[in-house]
Amino acid sequence: MTRAFSDDLRSRVLAASRGGMSARSAAARFGIGISTAIAWIASARAGRLTPAKQGRRGGSRLDVHEDFIIGMIEEEKDITLNEMVLRLREERAVFIGRSALDVWLRKRGWTFKKRPHMHWSRSAQTS
Repeated sequence: MTRAFSDDLRSRVLAASRGGMSARSAAARFGIGISTAIAWIASARAGRLTPAKQGRRGGSRLDVHEDFIIGMIEEEKDITLNEMVLRLREERAVFIGRSALDVWLRKRGWTFKKRPHMHWSRSAQTS
């Protein structure tokens, strides 16, 4: 993955643009892409002089429904992910996939591993 451009480079491109240089000329002079120079100049004209935050946003749509989800698990210990997704859709109007719910639960320490039952001739569980 490439690095972000420095704020100093951004300010020099914007200063050249304010001085009358075109976006294409500024891009060639400072060794950046034309579309990058055009985007920086357009965002500066809109009042945004600093870059936007990079990366994914924090949190999840499920965070506000945490009490409801935990309540479902405590109410019915052997509830499946499919049943949880269905109840979220019907009762809370939250449309989310099973795998997204699984990831959300795992991040909070909830795992649903099916363990085999104890064999009749053993005194301890097999796994």
